[in-house]
Amino acid sequence: MTECIAGIDIPDSRLASEATELVRDAASTLLFHHSRRVFLFGSLQGNRLGLTADPELLYVGAMFHDLGLTEKYRRTDQRFEIDGANEARRFLTAHSLPEDRIRLTWLGIALHTTPEIPYHLEPEVALVTAGVETDVLGIGYADLDKALIDAVVSAHPRPDFKREILRAFTEGIKDRPATTFGNVKADVLAHFVPGFVRRDFVQVIEDSDWPE
Repeated sequence: MTECIAGIDIPDSRLASEATELVRDAASTLLFHHSRRVFLFGSLQGNRLGLTADPELLYVGAMFHDLGLTEKYRRTDQRFEIDGANEARRFLTAHSLPEDRIRLTWLGIALHTTPEIPYHLEPEVALVTAGVETDVLGIGYADLDKALIDAVVSAHPRPDFKREILRAFTEGIKDRPATTFGNVKADVLAHFVPGFVRRDFVQVIEDSDWPE
């Protein structure tokens, strides 16, 4: 029987079920519930904006978007968004999806912390970001019916979420500070990691090997 939350059907295909189990096994309860909310809020924002995504691809994008913060899938040599995007590529390739569909899911995850740009791409890309922005930043919160928000949070609670997600971000990226150059996660390290010094874009240009 299809699960429906806030009027949004959770995909119940084999692919979606395996994605759910992979994330449930790898991620904390915090990240699991957050990822499900990202799918639901992304879908609700899509309804509001008139954007229709392939539900399976949006689900995988939402569920895998923070895998790079988990012990199992995190690396230290690249941005955490790429960790999750690459695992989604592996997962969808194993399920024989066409490359163009895989690429959309990869982009949705890889760009989910890059403001504005995803909204100029396909719904499968844009709505991962929309879900993340609603759940983490509150962007678009006031545009959704409060009853729908309550239904989502009832199914996937967010106790002490603001503090706990910041802790998850910190733990997931503190040993790869160079990967935060030019992106919003530098703010996290600046707040929570003593001694962290941001790389300065202007200084990078001025200190480059070019003589002028």
